[in-house]
This record gives sequence, structure tokens and C-alpha cells, in this order.
Amino acid sequence: MSPNPRARGRAALVAAAVVLVAAGAIAWWLSARGSAPRGSAAAPLSVLRPTVRAPEGVRVRVQVLNATRTRGLARRATRYLRDRGFDVVEVGTTGEQRDTTLVLDRSGHPEWSALVGRLFDAPVESRPDSSRYLDVTVLLGASWRPPAEALDP
Repeated sequence: MSPNPRARGRAALVAAAVVLVAAGAIAWWLSARGSAPRGSAAAPLSVLRPTVRAPEGVRVRVQVLNATRTRGLARRATRYLRDRGFDVVEVGTTGEQRDTTLVLDRSGHPEWSALVGRLFDAPVESRPDSSRYLDVTVLLGASWRPPAEALDP
């Protein structure tokens, strides 16, 4: 004895409804992940780190110094800055160990240093030095965590 056609039609309708509800739940979950509150573990990097870029048509020369024992931190900060239009002209390590990051204004352009300070969520100090061919120095501290990077194939 085969099931009647009306029962098969209802079963197909129920299965379609279940699939639609599941697809809607997945779509809602994915959209909710993108709008997590600031500072939460699921928040995207664009929420955690401000979208700051170097001024258009201006070459902001930056020196990045790793003031920690973490190898490769200055390289990661260099990529982070260059992706946002800053010109990193010098990368190195300093003997001074720091817990927090510090941004130094070297050329008397506090607005440029403030942009870099916002990127690193770091205080900015004015320490002009005309003997350097630099606008900004970043002293990376141990508390700075680089943003996640896309995998390079």
C-alpha cells in the first residue's frame, strides 16, 4: 500500500519549510556575528581597530621599532601601516623594552602622529628631531596585538 498523494505533498511542504527555517537561521547567525558589540571576542577587526588611512597625496614616513622580545612584531606592524597608506621607511628593534606602544611625532605634524596613534590605540608624544628623515616613530609595546592576516598562498 503506497502513501496517498496528499500525505506526500504535505511531507514535501514540511521538508521545504524546515530547509527555509534552517537557511534563515544560518543567515541570521552570520549577520549577527558581523555586528557584535565593540570589544567582544566575535567582533570583526574593522570594529576593534578604527579605519584610519594616511592622508591622500601626502607621504607620511614612519619608523617602526620593536620594543619587545616578540620576534616579527615590527614586520607585522609594518604591513599593518602600509596597508593603510603609510610609508614605513625603517624597521628595527630597540634595546628598550616596553609594555605599551608609544607613538612619537618627529616632524611637527601632530595630526599625522595622531592618526598612527589611533591605529595602535597608543599615546602620542612630540619629540621633534630634524636630524631624522622621519615623520613618526612607533615604539611597539608588548601589549599590542597585530590584527589577523589573510593567508598568503
